[in-house]
Amino acid sequence: MNSSPLAIVTGAGGGIGREIATALAASHWTVIVNDLNAEAAAQTAMQIIAADGEAMALSGDIGDWPTVEGMYGAINDKYGRTATLLVNNAGVQTWASIDELSPEDWSRTISTNLTGCFLMTKCFAKTACAGSSIINIGSGCNKLAFPKLIDYSAAKGGIEMLTKSSALELGPRGIRVNCIAPGAIATERTAAETDDYNNSWAKLTPLQRIGTPQDVANAVLLLADEKAGFITGQTINVDGGLFSRAIWPIDY
Repeated sequence: MNSSPLAIVTGAGGGIGREIATALAASHWTVIVNDLNAEAAAQTAMQIIAADGEAMALSGDIGDWPTVEGMYGAINDKYGRTATLLVNNAGVQTWASIDELSPEDWSRTISTNLTGCFLMTKCFAKTACAGSSIINIGSGCNKLAFPKLIDYSAAKGGIEMLTKSSALELGPRGIRVNCIAPGAIATERTAAETDDYNNSWAKLTPLQRIGTPQDVANAVLLLADEKAGFITGQTINVDGGLFSRAIWPIDY
């Protein structure tokens, strides 16, 4: 029987989530691929299996408690053991000002980005053993306000404190909780934001380039490794220095 450690990655049907899932599989994790889109989750799982990795697709709304409990039950039924790594990556956003943002879009974003992170963490912590790890995928919005992203910013700011509070409470059980805050990352979604996304953000980034999904996945691998066993309650910016930069009236 396959005895490689189990990792759950939410929102892994594409983009950064898919890159995280495939990177973990390449590092000999069995990956539970979650996405609200069942077809997208299945595609990621098939990609992992085609590369001789181990994966299981589980679609479902992580903002719904019965669904989350059912997912964890399905994992235990299939593998007979609990996951030792949870990557809370699932997220949505709405481009709208506070005047334009609908209550329905606000609720959808908070449910997926923040409530989903809480519910997945709560269920994971029920059975997780010492040495387990939770990695939340945040954003520069963890600490900085972005225009026309009020729901997204509120959710990501909540993830910052959820990470710290969870680390405090779960630390005595030997469970680590950290957050990764990506900067400008090249994905299909970000490419659609502006006509020249890559160059626009590269100019603002001290390393003079934007990030890739692989940059984020590499950070996940680092925090998931036992060598990071004394790191918890932290947010690691994977942003090329972007959000370390203060507003300044002249060029650096």
